This record gives sequence, structure tokens and C-alpha cells, in this order.
Amino acid sequence: MQIESIEIKNYRLFRDARLGNLPRLCVLVGANGTGKSTLFDVFSFLKDALAMNVGKAVAKRGGYKELASRGFAHEPIEITLQFRLEITGYERLVTYLLRIEPDSQGRAVVAREILRYKRGANGKPFHFLDFTHGRGYAINNEEDFSKAEETLNREEQELDAPDILAVKGLGQFERFKAASAFRLMIENWHISDFHVSDARPSQEEGFAEHLSTRGENLPLVANYLFEHHKERFDRVLKAMQRRVPGVSVVEPKQTEDGRLVLRFQDGSFKDPFIARHVSDGTIKMFAYLVLLNDPKPFPMLAIEEPENQLYPELLPELAEEFRDYALRGGQVFISTHSPDFLNALMLEEIYCLRKVQGFTQISRASDSQTLQSLFEAGDLPGYLWKQGLFEGVN
Repeated sequence: MQIESIEIKNYRLFRDARLGNLPRLCVLVGANGTGKSTLFDVFSFLKDALAMNVGKAVAKRGGYKELASRGFAHEPIEITLQFRLEITGYERLVTYLLRIEPDSQGRAVVAREILRYKRGANGKPFHFLDFTHGRGYAINNEEDFSKAEETLNREEQELDAPDILAVKGLGQFERFKAASAFRLMIENWHISDFHVSDARPSQEEGFAEHLSTRGENLPLVANYLFEHHKERFDRVLKAMQRRVPGVSVVEPKQTEDGRLVLRFQDGSFKDPFIARHVSDGTIKMFAYLVLLNDPKPFPMLAIEEPENQLYPELLPELAEEFRDYALRGGQVFISTHSPDFLNALMLEEIYCLRKVQGFTQISRASDSQTLQSLFEAGDLPGYLWKQGLFEGVN
């Protein structure tokens, strides 16, 4: 699954913004307050709306007036995603549209929700799910591509409330192929909120396959890789040895009282020491490597400013790790202020955010002829950014 484009209207700083032709590794640059965190919040909002409902997801962000673009609280919020999705063996370019508006009491409701894609190479996209204010229909035999459109089974439904997403309810049923696949994709988005302090404490013995968003289960996931995917754990260790000077061994160790701790061996010391004595940068790099070597990559990974607490020399290497992860199947979105991180990127992977009359505009770095010419002449993106050549970004 890969997101091809994102359109956002009337969502905080995004009055009318679009990211198109998205690569598997997408990096956002821009001055503080230009909307990088807002884009990540759009991802979190969709995940919250699916896990709870739209009303609670909006309330979590201060209510509709706070979420809508300043001065436009009376207008709907609209989010449109285009993504590649395999449905019963066929890859389709699917469009998901979500329009939210306040009701007469100011509560957020789903004004329109559509899931559509072309059934064949030609023709207009067909609506396989279409709901308005909690009522609508979904097609339950959409995999029958050979059938005429008039023979498809349209199943009418009414949701329990107008602020519930149709993909949440219908996506639980296998007969609604696109809704089910889309729901599963969003549920498995990983929007990182990693905290080194959470990753340090030892844990009671347990089991965890995937790193949590805050990283508090890092020892458990490391132990899972060590026991069940040794080749992945060895890759993490080799990367640590190569990228973090002095680190020769990382191992999960169970204590006598049943707790699980991470022990690091530094070549300068005879005995290994536990995670609480290791630098923040070492712990963070290890956590990123564990995350990026997950045997089952998340369909989408979003990380803000990974350069924090890391040595600048590590950042080009980390960018390569993110790219490898993206090529394995997990699309990656990153925001950064680091020239060293940008130096490891292609212009096609960089999107520039800037404010124009109070709202965010987005452009792709490769669309600038000036930047493209300088890059082709040998200049690296980070140096161009540091020199202020990314127009409107600094």
C-alpha cells in the first residue's frame, strides 16, 4: 500500500494544501509553525476517528472551531487520500474522501464519506462506499470485476450515529473488500511519539512484536527479534557497531526477579552495562534500528525530527535506514531541520512547507528549476537548505 497524494482543506494551517506524487520516503522541511506537525496530526486524526469516532477525535483537539482553519469555522473540513491498494489480486488507485462539518449544536459529524476506484482501465471511478450523515451504501461483491455495474450488490446501511466512520463499521466485514483493506491500513499506521525516558526502564517479562509509539516496550521487542528473527537482530547489532562508535554487543537479559533489561557492551569496558547508563543518542539509535528492522513493516511510518539527540554524523546513515525500510514496504514520512539528514536525500523526496497569508503552501523541491540545476551540478540538498535557497522555507 502506498499513499499517492493527500489533499487537506480547512484543517488548521491547511486551508487548501496538496502533496502529490508522493514517494515511499517523504521528508518535510520548513520553518517552525509552517504546518509540519499539522500534517502528522492529520494522520493521527484519521487514526483517532477510526479508533473512537469523529466527534471524540475533534473534541480531543479542542473542538471544531479550534480544528478548522482560523476564520473558517463555519466551513467543512475535507481530507482526501489517494493510495495504491491490492484488492483480490488487482492493484487499484483508490480515493478516500472524508468531509466533516459542525451540526446545529456545533458538534462534528461526517457530512460525506466516499471510497471509490475504477473497476477497469477506463471509465470513471465507481463509488464502492458512499455515506452522508450516517446513511448510505456499500458494495459487497466489488471483487466481481467482470459483472456489469448494475448487477453489483448495493447494501444499504444506517450507522448508530452521524459521527461514526462507515469504514470503521463496514471494514470489519470481509465482504466489503476496499473498506476492510483501508481500515486495516489506517489501524496499522505508526505515528511515532518516541521518548528516550520511556525506553530506558527495564520491564517485566512479557511479549511484544512491534515497537510502540512511545518506545516503552523496547526491551520486549528487542527480545522478540533476538529469539524469533535472529537475522534481523543481527542486522540491528551490525548497524549499531557500524554507526555508533564503541558499541560491540547489545543483548536483552532477564534478571533474577523476572525483569527484562537491555545490556550494552562498550569496547572500552570489560563488563556490559544496562540501558540506563547509555547515552540518549545510543538508546534512540537502537530504538530506530529495532523499529526499522521490524519483520512486518508498518504500512505508514511517521516520525518528527529524528535528528534530536543524535550526532550529526549519524544522520546520513539513519536516512539510508529509513529508505531501506520504505523499499521493504513501509511508506515513511519525516519532518526535519537537519542539513545533515537532507544531504542523504534526493530532491524528489523533499517537500517544502511555507506560510503564505497565514496558511500553508506545499511544494516539491524537485519542482524548483534552480534547486534542480544546483543539485545536478553536485550541490547537496542540506547545504542548499542551509544557504536559504529553498524559497520561503527558512
